[in-house]
Amino acid sequence: MKISLKRIDDGFNMEATDENGHSVLMDSSVENGGNNNGVRPMQMLIMGLGGCSAIDVVMILKKQRQEITDFRIEIEAEREKGKEPSIWETAKIVFYLDGKVDPDKAARAVELSMNKYCSVAETLRRSGTNLTWETRVNQA
Repeated sequence: MKISLKRIDDGFNMEATDENGHSVLMDSSVENGGNNNGVRPMQMLIMGLGGCSAIDVVMILKKQRQEITDFRIEIEAEREKGKEPSIWETAKIVFYLDGKVDPDKAARAVELSMNKYCSVAETLRRSGTNLTWETRVNQA
């Protein structure tokens, strides 16, 4: 993997680009001297957790011929307080699936992602982050 990062203003606004040309903007909060023109790097870790597990779950369920009509994830995460650096302590992920989806298969797909396939989940777990999750299926 190769990532390049370029400062794009006189503050903390950065553009990170991968080897395929995909880019994302990062910035610091206004309280910390930034302009809030992009996500913060620690937010990107949690976004990566959502993206990694979402890809796993959709891939597993597609192989099982489950018909997903809508899919989303919501994550609530908390960082350590009063420490520098302040790493992630907890993250709770809620997977929402709509469609002709067997709830047991959905729960199993989430379990496989979070405990076996998602590299971001494992990276966070090894740093001490307590990961919890639940699956909600609306059978349409």
